[in-house]
Amino acid sequence: MRKTISSREDISTLVHAFYGKIRSHETLGPIFNSHITDTDWPIHLNKLTDFWETNIFGIPKFKGNPTQKHIQVDKNLHHKVSFNHFEQWLALWTETLDEMFEGENAIKAKNRAKNMAVGQYTTLLNFRNN
Repeated sequence: MRKTISSREDISTLVHAFYGKIRSHETLGPIFNSHITDTDWPIHLNKLTDFWETNIFGIPKFKGNPTQKHIQVDKNLHHKVSFNHFEQWLALWTETLDEMFEGENAIKAKNRAKNMAVGQYTTLLNFRNN
């Protein structure tokens, strides 16, 4: 039986498992690994744990600007980030959640991720057109 997401430790476990998949993913891995050095991954994973703790539990820990980071990555990749990249990210997120967790907070994490994927890609498109 899978467990519910009930603590920062659960979120950290999820984030580490998910980004382990991302880093080795054929399409997404090279993008992430070219923008985050090996020495910066631990810091990034901690920041992402803050991000998801804020989004799942409403605890205001996250400080940062994911939209600005996505815009910069898209610019670095000559505006080649596509919705397919976000779909692959979302599929891995959902897969990892389904493997590890169940319950209300897992559903919340899936729904928040769907909204973020659409929102971030829409923002990239709008930014490109300005």
